[in-house]
Amino acid sequence: MSYFVALGFLAVIASLATAMFFMLRGGSGDPTKSRRMARALAVRVGVSILLFVCVLLSWQAGWIQPTGIPPGA
Repeated sequence: MSYFVALGFLAVIASLATAMFFMLRGGSGDPTKSRRMARALAVRVGVSILLFVCVLLSWQAGWIQPTGIPPGA
């Protein structure tokens, strides 16, 4: 599961880098690069939501356990 989370995190970072590339390279008035930047940001949001849902489902299935602050501490 940790590999999946790491891959998801890398996909989010790669999508942000792609959006930044299109933002910096896009000239004013070029709708193609603007659409590419918006698509890259939409992919980032989609991957983030998918990663969050997968972590929640894994927790519900018992594949992962929380190891944070113990209750009542």
